[in-house]
Amino acid sequence: MDIRIHRGNVIQNTATMAYRNLLKTIHNPDQLMDVVIQPVLFMLMFGYLFGGAIAGGVKAYLPTIVPGILIQTMLSAASGSGAQIREDLDSGVFDRFKSLPMVRIAPLAGQLFADSLRLLIAAITSLTTGYLMGWRPGVGLGWVVAIGLLAIFMGWVLSWVFALLGLLAKSAAAVQSVSLMTMLVLSFMSNAFVPMHALTKPLRFIARLNPVTYVITAIRQILATGSWTHEAWVVLVFGVVIVAIFAPLTVWAYDRN
Repeated sequence: MDIRIHRGNVIQNTATMAYRNLLKTIHNPDQLMDVVIQPVLFMLMFGYLFGGAIAGGVKAYLPTIVPGILIQTMLSAASGSGAQIREDLDSGVFDRFKSLPMVRIAPLAGQLFADSLRLLIAAITSLTTGYLMGWRPGVGLGWVVAIGLLAIFMGWVLSWVFALLGLLAKSAAAVQSVSLMTMLVLSFMSNAFVPMHALTKPLRFIARLNPVTYVITAIRQILATGSWTHEAWVVLVFGVVIVAIFAPLTVWAYDRN
């Protein structure tokens, strides 16, 4: 009986903290921009500025740019978790949480659960913007949902990494700076916006070492074949391994703080 009550408290407390973090996102224009405005802005900007030069037209460029912007948006949305955690630590709100009758892990679990919902909004915004610009995947809706869920999963995986950064960093500004640089390097040093064959040999070598390249490649292959490919399984297993490594480290850093 006590175990059931404890589990119920964990779920209830986590849901409450997730709701709090979602309210912060709604009322904070900077955090809302990551999941709503940024994917629309980048899709329009890259599509209409570079579509003609890279693929001969916007419509021909969309099969390349939509998966790229989708993953870039996941990176940006996931990076917000570290900054939010650091801001809460610096403001002293976590000290107030300690005095409340809630399970210790609820603030961290609520943050990561709220990240999943933010990632969902970001994925829907990215794919919808691409569709309105003329992107028409050749596979059924089910496979579009599948690539969206794969992208959300990878964003959630990276949320653990950025959460650890937020717990270890000295300021929210430092977290935001490192997160921005990480997002730019991972997205631009990959095949997100330019086909691999169009890259120079040094850049192609770097792109092949970039894990984002494999996520984007898996998504493009699913959209091209309408099947769950070997690359998609590799990405899924890789994500599970990352969570297995960083989740204990993040919980340890959280308890230490």
